[in-house]
Amino acid sequence: MRPLMTRINILSCFVSAMVLAGCGSSSSGGGSTETGSLSFSVTDAPIDNADNVFVEFTGIEIKPAGGSSILFNFDTPKKIDLLAQQGGNSALLITNEAVPSGDYNWIRLAVNAESDGDPQNHSYIVINNTPHELEVPSGSQSGLKLNTGFTVPAGGSANFTIDFDLRHSVVLASGDYKLKPVLRLIDNEGAATLSGMVDSTLISTVCTDANVFAGAVYLYSGHDVVPDDIDINAPNPIATATVALNDQATEYVYTAAFLPAGNYTVTYSCDTDDADVDDSLNFQPATNISLAASANETVNF
Repeated sequence: MRPLMTRINILSCFVSAMVLAGCGSSSSGGGSTETGSLSFSVTDAPIDNADNVFVEFTGIEIKPAGGSSILFNFDTPKKIDLLAQQGGNSALLITNEAVPSGDYNWIRLAVNAESDGDPQNHSYIVINNTPHELEVPSGSQSGLKLNTGFTVPAGGSANFTIDFDLRHSVVLASGDYKLKPVLRLIDNEGAATLSGMVDSTLISTVCTDANVFAGAVYLYSGHDVVPDDIDINAPNPIATATVALNDQATEYVYTAAFLPAGNYTVTYSCDTDDADVDDSLNFQPATNISLAASANETVNF
């Protein structure tokens, strides 16, 4: 593996233009000494039957297309409750960091996921008010990697959100909770939002106890998709959004944010989902929608 560069290494390289190429700078033209700013946040698609999902991040690594990887180590680990990052919320990992401009090949999130007998020491999940260790297979050694490219413009800024999609990611195996992340990278420039209401009469009909779970809205890529539960088979939703009472406790609402522009099939279900089980969810009639860049659209059920 090529040696990793710390944040201090990067800044010292920027001081001297003569050695910028050695800092892993890259651009479409190659050998660029220009820089841009980079920000990363994390968000989450919800998971059923969990109170909290805490993941402790220790750093983030990025790989320029034409140079060695760059590592930002956090001075203090960032323990983030991913379940609090829904409905358009997100938590910052790095903000406006100066990096070489150009194309990048991948991103790696460094996490603390050691099993040491204390379920709240590093990363953990809370079920029915009880914390459980959350194992990230090889997470503490190799981190969580997104093999997704991105570009940092010269003299400009790039702002991305990483969606953890916990409905796909958290599994229960032999009594242990494991995070097998399904990660999605969203360019915040042009990201769209879909929101709406679910009729309370419908919820009272299809939900066993809306105070516990009022269902979720599922978004599938493309029009006329036949909705399916989350499993190893296609189609799987590109995003999900929890339905809950608004702040005034008058309407059931949802928000699905950080969506790329495109065509979607949108539907609702109050059945709970498990990524390891064929749940045979009962979905409401689906709606086709096209989202333009930066659009804010509404679909009600």
